[in-house]
Amino acid sequence: MSSPLADQSTRTVRNGRSGHRWTGLGVLVLAVTLVAVDATVLSLAIPSITETLRPSGTQLLWIGDIYSFVLAGLLVSMGALSDRLGRKRVLLAGSAAFGVASLLAAYAPGPGWLILARALLGVAGATIMPSTLSLIRSLFPDARERATAIGIWGAGATAGAALGPLVGGVLLEHFWWGSVFLLNLPVMALLLVFGAWLLPESRDPRPGRWDMLSVLLSMAGVIGAVYGIKEFAAHGLDTWITPATFVLGVAALALFVRRQLRLETPLLEVRLFRDPRFTAAVVSSLISLIGLSGVIFFMSQYLQLVRGYSPLSAGVAEMPAFVGSVVGGLLTARLARRAGARRVLTVSLLVMGLGIAALGMVRVDSTYLLLGSSFLALGTAEGVVYTLSSDLVLGAAPADKAGAASAVSETAYELGAALGIALVGSIVTALYAGALTVPAHTDPALVDQAGQSLGGAVEAASTLPSDLANQLLTSANDAFVHGINIAAWVSAALLLASAAFARHLLRPRSRAETPTNAETAHEPVHH
Repeated sequence: MSSPLADQSTRTVRNGRSGHRWTGLGVLVLAVTLVAVDATVLSLAIPSITETLRPSGTQLLWIGDIYSFVLAGLLVSMGALSDRLGRKRVLLAGSAAFGVASLLAAYAPGPGWLILARALLGVAGATIMPSTLSLIRSLFPDARERATAIGIWGAGATAGAALGPLVGGVLLEHFWWGSVFLLNLPVMALLLVFGAWLLPESRDPRPGRWDMLSVLLSMAGVIGAVYGIKEFAAHGLDTWITPATFVLGVAALALFVRRQLRLETPLLEVRLFRDPRFTAAVVSSLISLIGLSGVIFFMSQYLQLVRGYSPLSAGVAEMPAFVGSVVGGLLTARLARRAGARRVLTVSLLVMGLGIAALGMVRVDSTYLLLGSSFLALGTAEGVVYTLSSDLVLGAAPADKAGAASAVSETAYELGAALGIALVGSIVTALYAGALTVPAHTDPALVDQAGQSLGGAVEAASTLPSDLANQLLTSANDAFVHGINIAAWVSAALLLASAAFARHLLRPRSRAETPTNAETAHEPVHH
């Protein structure tokens, strides 16, 4: 049962006597912004990491996406755990662990250690994300206030992801690549102090038993299936391990769903997917991040390695995405009230698709107007999609399952980010390696290094005579941009398909339900 403290906090919030609600929201926004920043801040540091730690092409992709893989694999379990143990308690414990893992990542001596540290950051981040969104439900029981609060929260999350490259650029201009992780420490200290003071405790009053088998099945399913997809995209069916891992992952997910349907108190209430709003929101989050994260991950390398921008200049160049995401998140509630959730979600996904498709026209010497316009469209639309999807998820879930439902939304978000880097990254890497032309008589070791990544080609060129180095760099830049173009068009196609799918799911369900009513039924349902 919930504690007297939790009950008292809930009563105070409901009666409107607490002056700490909006300040408490600021603490939650700080937490989710930091986790989002950590997901993207590394993108500008990739060239420095490549030069210092010398990872292989596969290690480079793992450094980029292991954080999101682990985060996605654990979010459902951690969301259910926060419902049971207390959302505030889990949030604060995860924040402390996040600080420790950040310290380990900052001083990683090699690529293997950095991958491990990023995985630990994912474990800690999985405790933070669902707790923040479910605590908003406790702080703001009123549907209209909650929609506004989720808009601010969503703006913080999407802005954090967009702000990551700029923060990374500022730090890398003056410090080594590990400084992007040390940024977390003072912020986490503030979060622990103010979170303990301002946030109420809340939990599921009837949590049931903790089913460890469900936890293991969810982790094995998500990580196994995603790993199989990633390796197939990168290397095909070179070994039997890739298809076997994928099949085992899918089988684990099937067993997980079957077990949840039989448990009296499941880890995840999979029946929530019967609600079309819930399914539309989850799928939209997943697809939008698949399209966005991978392209942005490689655009940061394009700006630095192809265009020659400094880390700070590259971060500033991506600022339109940051500005757009903030504006989009803050305007979501108003747009949904006026135009309806169905129309707003569909149009936002279409805008994202067109924004990414524009990157399919990028060339080595493209004007910044094309890049800036695309970043602005992507950031604004993603801010709306992320915020509206989170609102739809909370509206479809019972209040006592807010943590688990929030975890599904965040899992889709982080899984999309991981798949985006993995799939888009694999497309870019494969096309780059296939299109790269290395000058004749180049040392085989340098040929292999150049074929691993664009950063590897830059390193290899530094050891060649100037004429051969220019030939290699020209070929590498052209091959890399070609890979980005194709990956952008594939991502755009996914987003356009997602827009059609969301529009279909959110259509009116009965004759009694008019199109206007169906489209404006975005307010969370009271249970």
